[in-house]
Amino acid sequence: MPTYEYVCRSCSHEFEEFQSITARSLRKCPRCAKLSLKRLIGTGAGVIFKGSGFYETDYRSENYKKQAKEESKNASKTSKSDDKKSGKNKSSKQKKVKADKPKSSSANKSSSDKS
Repeated sequence: MPTYEYVCRSCSHEFEEFQSITARSLRKCPRCAKLSLKRLIGTGAGVIFKGSGFYETDYRSENYKKQAKEESKNASKTSKSDDKKSGKNKSSKQKKVKADKPKSSSANKSSSDKS
């Protein structure tokens, strides 16, 4: 249920009232008892999500996000250096593929030898 802001046009009394969305606007001022209240258009309150279904990390500070980014960069650098130490890199994989390919000229000779 939202909180609505009211102001009295007669005595300038301002206050907030917690009401249902479907409730009618108040008309009588609680201070001067005149029927001169006006409901104001408020900015509303910030939305706060509570309960399950939301991630804790959705509302992290900028400082936290920067630190997390740096840690992930360092982790990726470490994994790349581990690959180099173990001999896993792209060039060795490419060499194996090239070595496994049969030469087309030898395949043509073997078929011509059979005839």
